[in-house]
Amino acid sequence: MTYFVYLIVSKIKNNKIFSYVGYTNNLKKRIKLHNTGRGAKFTRGKIWKLVYYEKYDSKSDAMKNEFKLKKNYILRKKIISNK
Repeated sequence: MTYFVYLIVSKIKNNKIFSYVGYTNNLKKRIKLHNTGRGAKFTRGKIWKLVYYEKYDSKSDAMKNEFKLKKNYILRKKIISNK
């Protein structure tokens, strides 16, 4: 099965940017859930835009790389600024 690690962003008042990192095996469905308020609790009430994703062949690889991206705020900012 294929898994994805993804980075989504949302802008609110004062152009403040929020980002969220996750993993899934169905990227389109997961983004839709975030935007309809049924995703992770942090993502509710915001409109999210997919800015980055990577494809993995195993769930364990996806989970490891999701953790790395979640903790690496410098890399997240770099990815966001390039979009």
